[in-house]
Amino acid sequence: MTVFSLLTERNATNWSSEKLKELLVGIQVENEHGSCEVTEVSTVEGEASISNRKGKLIFFYEWNLKAKWKGITKTGTKFKGHIEIPNLSDENDMDDLDISATLSKDQPDTELLALMRKEGAERVRTALGSYVSFLKTEFTQGMILPTANGITTQQPSQFKAKVDKTLIGSNCSKPSANTGVKIPTCKFRIRDIFTTSPGELYRVFLNQEMVQAFTHAPAVVEPEKGGKFHMIGGNVLGEFQELVPQQKIIMKWRYNSWPSEHYATITLTFSGREGETELNIECRSVPKSEEERTKEGWHRYYLQGIKQTFGYGTRLY
Repeated sequence: MTVFSLLTERNATNWSSEKLKELLVGIQVENEHGSCEVTEVSTVEGEASISNRKGKLIFFYEWNLKAKWKGITKTGTKFKGHIEIPNLSDENDMDDLDISATLSKDQPDTELLALMRKEGAERVRTALGSYVSFLKTEFTQGMILPTANGITTQQPSQFKAKVDKTLIGSNCSKPSANTGVKIPTCKFRIRDIFTTSPGELYRVFLNQEMVQAFTHAPAVVEPEKGGKFHMIGGNVLGEFQELVPQQKIIMKWRYNSWPSEHYATITLTFSGREGETELNIECRSVPKSEEERTKEGWHRYYLQGIKQTFGYGTRLY
C-alpha cells in the first residue's frame, strides 16, 4: 500500500525573497586596492516552489536579481555600483550564472570594479549556492515522502555542492563518518586578514561574550581542551580539541542538521604580520552536500561578523 504525501506543493517565493536578501547583503571583498560591500538587494523578481510528485521532491525557482554595492579605496575614495543576476534558475548550473558588476553613472574608472567582477562575483555565486542548499534542506522540513511499504521518510538534501573558486583550495573525497555510515565529505581552506593582533583574534573565538556579540545570538563556550560550545541558537555545536594560545585552535564542529554524531575538524591558525593577523582556516570532513552552506556560514557569521562587530577590517560608510 502506498501512503501519499502530507503536503504535495509548497510556495517558497516569500521565503526565498527574504533568504536571498539575507545571504547577499553584507558580502564583502578586499584586496590591495580597497574593499567593497553589497549594501542592498534592490530587485527580487521571480518565484520558487517545491512539489512532491510520485515520492520525489521537484524544485522550481527562477529569479532576476539586482543589488547595489559600495567601495572605498585604500586612499579613501568612495565608489558605488550595481550587480545583476538575470538567470538564477533550477535549469542553470551554478557555474553558468551571469553575474555582472558595473559602476554607477558618472563614476570614474577604478580597480575596485575588477575586484567586484572577480572576487565579488564569486562570493555572490557562493551565496546563491547557499540559497539553493537552504531551499533543499531548511525549507523542505515537513514535506513527507510516500513509500511503498507505508513508512514515511523525511526529504534529504539533494544539493550538489560547488567549489568556491575564491578560496585557497577545496577537495572532495568519500571517507567514513563517525556514525559508521559512508557519506561523501570535502575539505577546503579559507584565508582572511584582520587588523588586530593574533592574541586578540584568538580570544574572540574563545570568549563567550565576544562570540555572542559577533553572532548576535546566545552562546555557550567552554574555553578549554575538551570544552563544549553551542552557538547561533544551537545550530552550531562542537568541542575544542587543541588550544595553543595566540597560535592555533583545533575543534570538532558541526551544524545540528548534519547526520547524527558527524563532525568536521576545523583548524584555525593565527599568524601575525605588521599589525595584522592572517587567519588560515582548514575544514576537513565536511559533508559534501553541506560544502557551500559551510563556506558561506564561516564567511558570513564568523569572518564578516567579527570584522563588523569589533572593527577588525575596513568599514564602509
